[in-house]
Amino acid sequence: MFKERLMTALILAPLALAAVFLLPLLPFSILMGLLVLIGGWEWSNLALHRRTHRWLYVVSLALLLVATHALLVFVEVPILMAALVFWWFALSRVGRYPKTKGIEQTATKILIGYLVLIPAWVAMVGMKAHPQGNLLIFMLFLLVWGADIGAYFAGKRFGRNKLIPKVSPGKTREGVLGGLSVCVMVAIGFAISAKLSAGATLALLLLALVTGMVSVLGDLFESMFKRERGIKDSGRILPGHGGILDRIDSLTAAAPIFLLGQYWMQIF
Repeated sequence: MFKERLMTALILAPLALAAVFLLPLLPFSILMGLLVLIGGWEWSNLALHRRTHRWLYVVSLALLLVATHALLVFVEVPILMAALVFWWFALSRVGRYPKTKGIEQTATKILIGYLVLIPAWVAMVGMKAHPQGNLLIFMLFLLVWGADIGAYFAGKRFGRNKLIPKVSPGKTREGVLGGLSVCVMVAIGFAISAKLSAGATLALLLLALVTGMVSVLGDLFESMFKRERGIKDSGRILPGHGGILDRIDSLTAAAPIFLLGQYWMQIF
């Protein structure tokens, strides 16, 4: 399983970076939209059962993306702010699980899917449109990947205390600390290469830590719904990794918070 996951990651990572650095804004936006729609199809399996209803959900998501794109200048920051509020809500749900089990009914799960996926698309497109867009997305990827890889190896080596075992039995507090340590190293590396001031470096370190923690929340939040649905993976499209949603769950949470933090702190 590990070798399969590694091989898939070694293929996906260069493709993701190529899309960031080689695609202009519009093709990049379309590609991100396609990934969000695949994620929406997989999310619909957590909320709906009839195939027809799942397709209608994906169509509605596509229409919302088109409308959002047309009004992006006006709705970008409000959507990012809504994402901030939503992920605070998500933290309360994950932290209290399984007391919250079954609270979200079908209509709520449908809405949650919109609130997870649309702000993620807005954030990715908003970063791409930024003057330092490629750098921001590259940093975001390294933070999310670093948090995941660092947590995996630190958890394997030092993991003793479970984080939230009833949501994700494999995650440990030591693993999370290992992942956040990698996020700190990524931030320091960028600060040195960009020759940031002391104040900007501290701001970047704070943003990196928050982004890392939120990426863990995104993973846990999807795991909570998969556990309620009784499935291990959201899909089977990626060998060793499951579905697209399994790969972008951390990113869907981290991207809006990362971009919002950049807007507030003006680090780059």
